[in-house]
Amino acid sequence: MSIKIFHNPRCRHSRAGLEYLKKKTIDIEVRNYIAEPPSPDELKEILLKLNKKPNEIVRTQEEYFKSALKGKTFTDEEWIKILCENPKLIQRPIVLGNHNSVVANPPHDIDKII
Repeated sequence: MSIKIFHNPRCRHSRAGLEYLKKKTIDIEVRNYIAEPPSPDELKEILLKLNKKPNEIVRTQEEYFKSALKGKTFTDEEWIKILCENPKLIQRPIVLGNHNSVVANPPHDIDKII
């Protein structure tokens, strides 16, 4: 099974998810999605595997969300554009399996896909 983790090394939850995943499998692709944000098509695929809408993976505690986005309504396409341009707004870590994915917060949620 191929596992990919969208990881932010500066995030405590993301680091915990990566450590948990390392204990479960050796075939891990780590992607720092802050340095290398997903494309809109890639994010759409992730959302499909998560079975979530874009607004459901937004980190509402981020300052940018509070100052510029809170209380506004956006279409799914607009959210995808916002998330790709501001990857810090994406919940983390996201762990992608072959057919489904999970936001691994808490880390043991990874067990749902492996």
